Amino acid sequence: MAENFGIGGRASYYDGVGATRDVIQNHLLQLLALTAMEEPISFDADHLRREKEKALEAVQVPEDLDGSSARGQYTSGEVHGQRITGFLEEEGFDPHSTTETFAALKLNVQTRRWAGVPFYLRSGKCLGRRVTEIAVMFKRAPNLLFTETDEAEFGGNALIIRIQPNEGATLRLTSKVPGTTMEVRDVDMDFSYGRSFTEQSPEAYERLILDVLRGEPPLFPRHREVELSWRIVDPFIKRWESMSKQPEAYAPGTWGPEAAHTLMLRDGREWRVPA
Repeated sequence: MAENFGIGGRASYYDGVGATRDVIQNHLLQLLALTAMEEPISFDADHLRREKEKALEAVQVPEDLDGSSARGQYTSGEVHGQRITGFLEEEGFDPHSTTETFAALKLNVQTRRWAGVPFYLRSGKCLGRRVTEIAVMFKRAPNLLFTETDEAEFGGNALIIRIQPNEGATLRLTSKVPGTTMEVRDVDMDFSYGRSFTEQSPEAYERLILDVLRGEPPLFPRHREVELSWRIVDPFIKRWESMSKQPEAYAPGTWGPEAAHTLMLRDGREWRVPA
């Protein structure tokens, strides 16, 4: 979940909260639970909540907290001709604040379906663009037939679920180029709610307010789910607080601090840049 703007004068609120408490604990762990859970037997609130809680219960907090996380603070700079005030330079802000404006975590869901599959969560302010999405990256298939195509040219198959903006989904796959040459290329199969339906999708908070008025509970977590979310992020927060170390700086308009890229490189991977 990326935002292309800063704290916008909310220094008194944001200091001491940070990206982990503000976004990862609720929004991103909700998306993780929805991705990793098994299919509920119905859309009844109890059935849906039960499966989400089981997914969160299976999340394993890593022993190496430092090697499984990264955090940062955006500095001043210019993006698309607009001047961005650095996080620590905001009016009325503590210039020595260790509150993070970017956080990334690596987690594992210890179930039969997901064992051995890493889940990477990241959120930050003043990043490259505003986007919320789930990217399911498929394992690379061995290139035994298309030997004329260099292995580095295979982008990797992926299912991209766009939450906002432009809600929809994209299936990215590798296809053979028509003709007699044995050449392959990455292509997209794209679905967009806005292009396929005439109905306007309500904003997220509009939907929540409507559900409150209608007495519909499925989208709202209960206490157990909230507690499980805090069980996951609390060890990271406590670790960072014990270090009393300034988060790594990153320039506005980029995709976070160098530590976030190092986090992925340790696993031989790299972050996907949203299209």
